[in-house]
Amino acid sequence: MKLSEIVEKLDLSVKTGANSLDVEISRGYVSDLLSDVIAHAEEGDVWITLQIHQNIVAVATMKSLGGIILIGDRQPGDDTVEKAEEEGIPILLSKLPAFELVGRLYELGITGN
Repeated sequence: MKLSEIVEKLDLSVKTGANSLDVEISRGYVSDLLSDVIAHAEEGDVWITLQIHQNIVAVATMKSLGGIILIGDRQPGDDTVEKAEEEGIPILLSKLPAFELVGRLYELGITGN
């Protein structure tokens, strides 16, 4: 499923990377520990987290992730937004808590790894 379809179906707000939503997503990874994401997320995964600092962009870039979804209506800092735009990393915003968002992603056919 394309990231743009996930945005539409889950009513996500696009904070960055509006031109990078054509990527195909089949798996997701949820974690708030950067080291865990580095160790276990796979290329193309969509990452669900509550972290909002600039390092999430570095991890997403290093792992070639398909995008980042911030949960609980969290807003990234200006430096995070700027870095994500530079790197072409989509940051999407959800009002939902992680548990509910992951359940909805699973219903759309996005599995974990």
